[in-house]
Amino acid sequence: MEPAWRRWNPGLDNDAQTLREVLATLPAAPPDAIPWIVRLFENPRGWLRLHGAIDLPHHDMIHVLLGRGLLGQDEAFVIGFTMGATKAVGRLEQAWFKFVVAWLYPVPYRIPRRILAAYDLGIEAGRTMGVKNLHLALRDDLLDRPLGETRRLLGIDAARLRETYAREREALPDTAASRRLPEAPPRDTTPAVPGQARHSAPGAAGPWATAANQPNVIRTTASSSSSKGSKSPS
Repeated sequence: MEPAWRRWNPGLDNDAQTLREVLATLPAAPPDAIPWIVRLFENPRGWLRLHGAIDLPHHDMIHVLLGRGLLGQDEAFVIGFTMGATKAVGRLEQAWFKFVVAWLYPVPYRIPRRILAAYDLGIEAGRTMGVKNLHLALRDDLLDRPLGETRRLLGIDAARLRETYAREREALPDTAASRRLPEAPPRDTTPAVPGQARHSAPGAAGPWATAANQPNVIRTTASSSSSKGSKSPS
């Protein structure tokens, strides 16, 4: 059987649950399992910290809010979304992080270049969605609110996330992470009745608008031997 961290995947069909309830199911490990080079770039106090650097508990919250598991592709999207939501990441910083995470990070924290399309999609989604500075907006009092309410409060549009995940599946069709991405509900194709409005299925996603952590460590949980938290090989 696969280790728990590889199987953990919260999804988006959990609006009635609270952050605390879902986080309780996340396979956790101590922050000191995070390599120094990861902390250098993703630690809010790191010398070379990137936009969106966040502490571990709040980074874990973003995994839940975005409905993403702990595989490398999931991590790429979560980091990209967090950075993009700052509305301050330029092309140079985006390219620099992709080089660092693909070549300088140690295994299993390294994210192969072939799945960094998920990072780019995360950047785009964070930039274009209503949320801004998500890494600063998270608060402990959100832990006991229903997830649906929390997503709306923060400006995280689950329908648009599902649209983005459909594009991610097209870009990376053969990965374990893509196969379990949340899907958009089917659209209502019933012919309209004269005099009655026809509605899409509840939660159906509209068209995408564009073309396209650690007490002080951005990475999620991991066990130094059998799990890596929000990071894993593809």
